[in-house]
Amino acid sequence: MRLFYHPDQARHAPTSFLLRGAPAPSPERPERAERLGAALGAMGLHLEAPESSDSPVLRERLARIHTPRYLAFLETIHARWQAMPGAAELVAPNVHPTGGGHHYPRHPIGQAGWHLHDMACPIGADSFAGILASAASAEAAAEAVIQGESSTYALCRPPGHHAGPERAGGFCFLNNSALAASVLRERFARVAIVDVDLHHGNGTQDIFYARGDVWTGSLHVDPADFYPFFWGGAGETGVGAGQGANVNVPLALGSDGLRFLDGLERLLTALEGFEPQALVIALGLDAHKDDPLAGLALETDDFERIGNRLARLDLPCVLIQEGGYPTESLGNNLAAFMRGFIR
Repeated sequence: MRLFYHPDQARHAPTSFLLRGAPAPSPERPERAERLGAALGAMGLHLEAPESSDSPVLRERLARIHTPRYLAFLETIHARWQAMPGAAELVAPNVHPTGGGHHYPRHPIGQAGWHLHDMACPIGADSFAGILASAASAEAAAEAVIQGESSTYALCRPPGHHAGPERAGGFCFLNNSALAASVLRERFARVAIVDVDLHHGNGTQDIFYARGDVWTGSLHVDPADFYPFFWGGAGETGVGAGQGANVNVPLALGSDGLRFLDGLERLLTALEGFEPQALVIALGLDAHKDDPLAGLALETDDFERIGNRLARLDLPCVLIQEGGYPTESLGNNLAAFMRGFIR
């Protein structure tokens, strides 16, 4: 298995975000990658850097899943924000078009409110370089699979599955799992994304909701009680050509590993009829009981069982790192998943 991580990801290093109305230290910091990389190294698995953290090909591929104005916003907003008198160092909007806006604003504050869905996505001076490096890592992992590797892993931070066509949220800016699926589509006619993160992959769902060539499935805490709140119900099944190609399996808040594995089995049963030729696994580790965003109660050993079950799909596969935040268990959880998946 080849594993990818571009070190420029560390350039995105937010110090805080808004949690329950109060400033709090951001768990989505470079330490995540350090802990995950150390756990992989202890297993004898070593990360390699993509040749580039940015390229015209990457930009073109990102334009397949995100709108041009959103990509331009991410690249330019910090400089335009800093040009405003009295602006804070980090881009953080004070207004959002709740209920839907009637026109796209010209002003940086309005654009920030349009594109930054929540208060978990502050943008600093070097953030865009780190965000691109995360996407480039996902791109490299997918390219390796279309060139013949059976499975690959991309250590991506910031994560991506909450990022929609023109919306950032939940620490996510560019949708790495959707990017990997888009690259796989260059070789495979039918690609599936299986999201096992604690949270619903609402951005991924939005990108592919009207498409029938990429199946999206997410196993997560019921959004009636948990972030992202407004998407992820079992009744969201796709529209048009995508009807039936989106499957959500919500779990009760606090569910344990047994319930999670039962939900995974239901998700994979739904996948069978699609007959995918390649697979993206949006790998969240935040379902662990000790995760700071805890909503489920999985033990470390449960991740080994999850990895083993997904490996039994026996498909060309890209693993994309999504959530999972710094705790003493974080590296052990990734190692457990890898043991199950590789075996």
